[in-house]
Amino acid sequence: MSESDTIEKPQHYVRPDVQAFLAMMNAVEAPPMSAVGPEMARAGYVAMGQMAEADPRPLAVIRDLSCPGPAGDIALRFYDKRETREASPVVVFYHGGGFVIGDLETHHSLCTAIADELDLPVVAVDYRLAPEHPFPAAPDDCEAATRWIASSPAELGRTVTGLVTTGDSAGGNLTIVVSQALAADPAAVPVLVQAPLYPVADDNLDDWSYHAFAEGFLLTRETMIWFGECYAPEAGHPRSAPIKGDLSKTPPTVLVTAGLDPLRDGGRAYGAALIQAGVDVSYLELKGTIHGFAQTRKALPSANDDLSAILGEVRLKLARAGA
Repeated sequence: MSESDTIEKPQHYVRPDVQAFLAMMNAVEAPPMSAVGPEMARAGYVAMGQMAEADPRPLAVIRDLSCPGPAGDIALRFYDKRETREASPVVVFYHGGGFVIGDLETHHSLCTAIADELDLPVVAVDYRLAPEHPFPAAPDDCEAATRWIASSPAELGRTVTGLVTTGDSAGGNLTIVVSQALAADPAAVPVLVQAPLYPVADDNLDDWSYHAFAEGFLLTRETMIWFGECYAPEAGHPRSAPIKGDLSKTPPTVLVTAGLDPLRDGGRAYGAALIQAGVDVSYLELKGTIHGFAQTRKALPSANDDLSAILGEVRLKLARAGA
């Protein structure tokens, strides 16, 4: 879409709690992330989470681990609502933040909720961030960590029978990229289900949704452009734009988009491509909510029901797989 083109912006349904949260956030005249740089952007992301995210849930096991990676040890965090358990699938979680911001702490509460509601172990991966570590550092770390987890290492104290890969936004991208890598070159156990949440599925910033929701809906088009400049991926490469990868061996998928998200149309296109490839897909487009809803569940009470619905679909896919 050229700058001379116009985009029709109809009135979109916005949930009441989302409307109130956006009004508060838009009233704050904060400079864009691109103006403050990565360190301040990371601090701002933490501050927003402290204000907007639900409290973490108590679990029997929460401990930090590490595994070997391509550029040194990768920090991990292990969650389980049970002190001990029989052999089971393990959820591998990759955090969002445009490959630039986010870490184990920013997504701690979300990981406790996933572990609690799925009643499965969760391992969160603290991959290297851009611009200090541009593409492909993030997928390299996430793939290495996932292969390590699949091997049932003694440090987990669990026998791993399969994997559920999941993550939000950039982590949704990494979910898909890792699933494709393990389909092409299998790990010790397979990916049983992938569940990308509002993922960066393509590198096309000209989708209709990128313009319709360019500003005023928390995540902006300008921020996505800045994230891309920091991450510096190879344009069109399947490890950065996984919609362009081999979709034929994609595991059963729970794909989630948000109705008011700049990334929405890329997620829709990815879902359509999966269906064309014959993949078992449950597609949830959550009306009236924004990018990042899973991580703002105190500010957006409706997001708690959204998360439960998403995890319910994951449980169904696992049951269908006999897990």
